[in-house]
Amino acid sequence: MSEKKITVLVNGFGRIGRLTTRFLFEDPLFTITGINDLCSLDSAAYLANFDSVHGTWSHRMEADSTTNTLMVDNSHKIAFSQTKTISDIANLSSYDLVVECTGKHLTVVGLSAYFTGGVKRVVVSAPVKEEGALNVVLGCNHQLIKDNRLVTNASCTTNCIGPVIKVLKENLKIKHGCITTVHNVTGTQTIIDMPNTKKSDLRRARSGMLNLCPTSTGSATAIVEIYPEFKGKLNGLAIRVPLLNASITDIVLEVEEPTTTEAVNEILKKASQDGVLKNILGYEEQPLVSTDYTNDERSSIVDALSTMVIDGTCVKIYAWYDNEMGYSKRMAELVNIVGSKLAGVEPKFLGDYV
Repeated sequence: MSEKKITVLVNGFGRIGRLTTRFLFEDPLFTITGINDLCSLDSAAYLANFDSVHGTWSHRMEADSTTNTLMVDNSHKIAFSQTKTISDIANLSSYDLVVECTGKHLTVVGLSAYFTGGVKRVVVSAPVKEEGALNVVLGCNHQLIKDNRLVTNASCTTNCIGPVIKVLKENLKIKHGCITTVHNVTGTQTIIDMPNTKKSDLRRARSGMLNLCPTSTGSATAIVEIYPEFKGKLNGLAIRVPLLNASITDIVLEVEEPTTTEAVNEILKKASQDGVLKNILGYEEQPLVSTDYTNDERSSIVDALSTMVIDGTCVKIYAWYDNEMGYSKRMAELVNIVGSKLAGVEPKFLGDYV
């Protein structure tokens, strides 16, 4: 293989874009040569360096207003742009791969502007529920990745429930189920009561720091993109809570095979220790709380003390997740898999996933 690195554009430098950048900056396969966001140049550098939840970045990013670039560690220059429209991003053809983290471009037609501009691969940090996009949950259906041009990392909650669904469907045969994700606040909510221009859900216009807010979650329907056999059999809702990080999902499933609490925990524990879900699915027997999972890079961690089986076939599981750090880690791993296939090398992050 050529020593030439794969050039990357990060479009959308928000919570996920910045954390994914931290991971990708340590991957020798890539060089981040462009960042596009609507924020100011100074804001991009400042928020890359300092994070109220995840701490200070080990590298240092500085803004150079004279050249409109971002400089990392005084040696790595990144072009910076501010445009809403994909086709308006300058020098698109210079990027081999785009990490799409705006949350705005979620259709195959809309994302095709990247390929028209000369980009070879796009990885999206949200599900695209259309033919022509491959939605992936690592550890569950990553084996479907071939030479796909457009791949998504599904959603953070889909990455949380996916491993649990995989284990139970393979061991106990799921009939149907419902999930409730108790999710910390995100940028789609308001800090104080005020009109919300990002979502039509009126409850997200109420203060995210004061209220429990029932709302929708796309995770339960997005899981159908991973496991089509559950179409019409899995659904759920979300409750947004006044916390900045670490969420928990309540997964309730009716299974065909009669079981016990001990048996369910045993199969989940085993799955977390060996094989395809190692380092993706976690299993915890200690009485931990949400702050204990901040910066946890796993997709899903079973709270074993809360597992419950009712009448032999109704299974209830709590699964924790750092919906930012864990998801961004999977995003970087997925980018590595897609980029490695483009470069014709063995993916660095596949490890136990195969």
